[in-house]
Amino acid sequence: MEAYLRFGIFLGVYLLAASLEAFSPKRPPTQARTERWLINFSLVGINIIVQRITLGAAAYLTAVYAQDHGWGMMAVLNLPFWAEALIAFLLLDFAIYLQHVMSHALPIFWRLHSVHHADLDIDASSGLRFHPIEILVSIVYKSLIVAALGVDPWVVIAFEATLNGAAVFTHANIRYPDKLDTVLRWLLVTPNMHRVHHSVNRDEMDTNFGFFLSIWDKICGTYHLAPPRAGHEKALLGLPYIREQSRLGLLQLLMMPFRVTRQTASLGLSPDVVDGEVKR
Repeated sequence: MEAYLRFGIFLGVYLLAASLEAFSPKRPPTQARTERWLINFSLVGINIIVQRITLGAAAYLTAVYAQDHGWGMMAVLNLPFWAEALIAFLLLDFAIYLQHVMSHALPIFWRLHSVHHADLDIDASSGLRFHPIEILVSIVYKSLIVAALGVDPWVVIAFEATLNGAAVFTHANIRYPDKLDTVLRWLLVTPNMHRVHHSVNRDEMDTNFGFFLSIWDKICGTYHLAPPRAGHEKALLGLPYIREQSRLGLLQLLMMPFRVTRQTASLGLSPDVVDGEVKR
């Protein structure tokens, strides 16, 4: 039931975001949508298969086990359910924020996360574009956090559904009033806020790490208020060192983490780029 509930919520959010993108897009596409969507959804299919045959619903099952055995911080605090749920949700969202920061800061994780950033356009499908190994690392990480906190299984379901929906929404290519964006940003990560994070400029890329709540970027000093320097409509998105669609096929993305050296990965550069110059 947990998987069906999450999928139903995700599907509803995705269809809404895709409809809004078709009706009122923020940016014109720079490449053929069909080819991008085929690659992004192929990654989704691979990720679903990998999860099914490996860790699957590990975070939820960990929550069930932790609750049955009295594990975690929540068992010690013994607060009312609503208080435990609120605290656990906030801490889980903060944990995902920290994971995202580490995905940029640590070379071994950037190798994997660069697959997500390699998309030259971003839309709702980009929120699903992750390397299978990064998905598995994330499942293990979330399961450890769930065990340490002793999160209620229903809170895990709610958080996972929120996380999936937020990933789709924040990447959506939607045009909406700036005043609405200003209001939403007080609490939530918005598409305009997250688009800055996908800029090719490293000083913009290393900001706005939040997935759902915007408060962590503000508290931790990684919040970027202004639009990309080139503006939302004209900003270059993706990675600065891979701009050719021929190098961003499905097989190339699956192999990308294994082709980037430790030194260049830590700088967000490919082996083809040294000291700002392309070496071929």
